Amino acid sequence: MGDFVEAALSFPAVIFTFLLAAVLLYWLLVLVGTLDIEIGDLDVGDGLGLGGVPVTVTASVLVVVSWFVTLAGGVVTEGLDLGTVVTVVLGCGVLLVALICGLFAARLVAVPLRRLYAPGGEASRNDFVGRECVIRTGTVTGEFGQAEVTALDGSTAIVQVRQTGEHELAYGNRALIFDHDIDGEFFWVAPA
Repeated sequence: MGDFVEAALSFPAVIFTFLLAAVLLYWLLVLVGTLDIEIGDLDVGDGLGLGGVPVTVTASVLVVVSWFVTLAGGVVTEGLDLGTVVTVVLGCGVLLVALICGLFAARLVAVPLRRLYAPGGEASRNDFVGRECVIRTGTVTGEFGQAEVTALDGSTAIVQVRQTGEHELAYGNRALIFDHDIDGEFFWVAPA
């Protein structure tokens, strides 16, 4: 156990050992429920193929893999007994390889997870314009009426509707929503 702690606290692994401790503390606090910080998707990872996934996930994978590579690389370079200067230079090379491996692993994790975090976009009342609805009141006039409309996700909503008075719309009739009146908070409909 002493050799493991010594390897984890020696160069180059020591850099990622402290980062690993921070990552473990973060996820432990999230697991316990005391910490509810969600660091969202930042654009800094988009150029590396890490976008679309919370930074906490990709950073955690990057730190864990990089720590493991630096730990293994540090043990190998120490075992070669090449002298202090050469060991430090090789340790810097191990750091670079560890970062590349960590980024590669984070990208491998981010690509399939991206579908889980795909933004659905915010729903808007204008999404109903152009959709068919079913009249749910006895009649629809220029002053009164309600209809049931189905959204793209399959959910339904009862909305206020009005018509110009040219057509008769009664309970159960299908109508087409062709405009949204923002001030009156209703939709204009016509027979479908």
